[in-house]
Amino acid sequence: MKNEGVVRAIDNLGRVVIPKEMRKRCRIEVGDPVEFRTEGGQIIISRAAHICVFCGNDKATERLLGQPVCSACKIKARTEV
Repeated sequence: MKNEGVVRAIDNLGRVVIPKEMRKRCRIEVGDPVEFRTEGGQIIISRAAHICVFCGNDKATERLLGQPVCSACKIKARTEV
């Protein structure tokens, strides 16, 4: 992803708005869990890769159609097909 040079201010509660085009490009939608990590003095924000896309369980270790899914939702998906 190229550096787009977008600047945003952090408010007094430490919040910053991620520009819509960047969220769209990274498939981050309202309510999605995001992960924060530091790397070489920079803050990296990304979609949390281990959160179940159906129920939000943070123990999603399996993948279903390329998406992280917890065991319970994977079983439920198989029975509802």
